[in-house]
Amino acid sequence: MTDQDDLFADERAERRVAAAPLAARMRPRTLDEVAGQQHLVGPGTAFRALLESGQPSSLILWGPAGTGKTTLARLTAKLAQAQFSEISATSAGVKDVRAILASARQRLEDGRGRTVLFLDEIHRFSKSQQDALLPGVEDGTVILVGATTENPFFEVNSPLISRCTVFRTEALDPESVVAVLAAARDDAMRGLGDDIEAGDDVLETIASRVGGDARLALNTLDVAAAIVRGSARSSIEVEDVTEALQRRVIRYDKGGDRHYDVISAFIKSIRGSDPDAAMYWLHTMLEAGEDPKFIARRLVILASEDVGLADHVALSIATDAFRAIELIGLPEGAYALSHAALYLAMAAKSNTVKTAMARTRDLLERTPGATVPPHLRSAATEGQQAMGDGVGYLYPHDHPDGILPQQYLPDDAVSEIVYQPGDHGEEAALRDRLRKIDARLGKRERR
Repeated sequence: MTDQDDLFADERAERRVAAAPLAARMRPRTLDEVAGQQHLVGPGTAFRALLESGQPSSLILWGPAGTGKTTLARLTAKLAQAQFSEISATSAGVKDVRAILASARQRLEDGRGRTVLFLDEIHRFSKSQQDALLPGVEDGTVILVGATTENPFFEVNSPLISRCTVFRTEALDPESVVAVLAAARDDAMRGLGDDIEAGDDVLETIASRVGGDARLALNTLDVAAAIVRGSARSSIEVEDVTEALQRRVIRYDKGGDRHYDVISAFIKSIRGSDPDAAMYWLHTMLEAGEDPKFIARRLVILASEDVGLADHVALSIATDAFRAIELIGLPEGAYALSHAALYLAMAAKSNTVKTAMARTRDLLERTPGATVPPHLRSAATEGQQAMGDGVGYLYPHDHPDGILPQQYLPDDAVSEIVYQPGDHGEEAALRDRLRKIDARLGKRERR
């Protein structure tokens, strides 16, 4: 290749960079330029050591969109001085995988180094497609870097995931997103350029509205800059950001981990008696299109599991919210869900229903096939009565206070206690009443 050929190659590369979107132009070139992800790229971390060794093993990067998974894959290839090959699970098939493995094998045999195969959205690969990858990963023909927004332990075949190290990327905090945007604003060569200005308020507005997605943040800045250039202005304003972004981004996937994380945060916020957090997570789900019946069902469960007898109204409120959703749906049904979430968050809490259920199941395992005491058995026929069934049963309503000293548990469990009343809300009064009942029934003290 001549010097002139090199010159033309450099010029073509410069044109490609100039035409690329801002997010591509600002892609980090070193580990130190990677925003956030300090648990991966910070000094002394296992991930950084693995990459800097120049001999990385196959790995899977698991995390939300826009957190640098593609960048980290490219840096893996760069630090390993390997060929970078990229395919998407949404468009590639088994034939494509085999072609890349064959090319990588030839490259290795020719002494031209190894190949990093970046497989985006690896969770979308079928079992047969993943199986086609396995031989190349197993014998080291390729260094696989898979990227996924879904839990790989559920979505990737066990044989393949066992040959990879899983690393998790996290959504960037707003400060890190601002740093990414500031670098794009201030870099005259790769960034916005000298003709466009963007104040810190603009960067902070973008960072607050992209849900930790650095790529979306850069794309938003890029579009806002185009809007400004189109109107013959030189400064991006907050209104330009609103127009570029259109709406606040809610990071949520009804079929993915975020779905489970958000409903978990919602339930734990109510259990923790924080009505503000409960409303935040509830409306995160509603804005993202979550099934309102799914939310309502979880509220019904929570009403018994976490409030229980501490507030006898809680279950009625939750079930009424579910019925309201069935009757009127959304958007009006959001009032009923909010009503229930706020009530349950502020209600007294008790998990005694849950613990009583667990103790009862344990008792059943310890007393299998327990015999019903004769006086509690059905005595619907004369024959049963002649055999002693139902004989000796005392009818509680024949006593003034409706409680008689009588055995109700089987002999094998007669001294067992499964329900321990709590001290919160209405359950404290129930505890006092239960002490009187226990005394009449001849039960031992509960605690």
